[in-house]
Amino acid sequence: MDTAGYGGRTVTKKVMVKTNAPDHSVFYLTVMGNVENFVTIVPKRVTLRGLAGHPIKATAKIIPEKKYPFKIKSVSVVNKKNIGVKLEKTQEAKMTSYLITVENRRKTKGRYFDTIKLKTDSKIRPEIKIYVIGNII
Repeated sequence: MDTAGYGGRTVTKKVMVKTNAPDHSVFYLTVMGNVENFVTIVPKRVTLRGLAGHPIKATAKIIPEKKYPFKIKSVSVVNKKNIGVKLEKTQEAKMTSYLITVENRRKTKGRYFDTIKLKTDSKIRPEIKIYVIGNII
């Protein structure tokens, strides 16, 4: 079960089990558990909204949870035509966090959706995705 995006919530999943027992050939198990936060991203999705031909930028803060520290090794964008990104490492109260600045590159009106991929040194979560929504008017 993929729990990405469920941090801080309780997840419940029903599983159907089939057996060869004639009186209990099918039964259901319920699996329930709390999903811990690995990272806090504020905002969770980046929105770029503005007028075509004008500078449009937004930022997101990436804060590793104390229990699961990680470093970001690289950053990439799925569609480089629409957005550019810049990653900065920041230090606050002995905690490392990151600030990502996202800039619109699209010159014409329209909407787009893109994804920023952050490669980490964590074995728990080697990649973090941040979704970007662009609305250029």
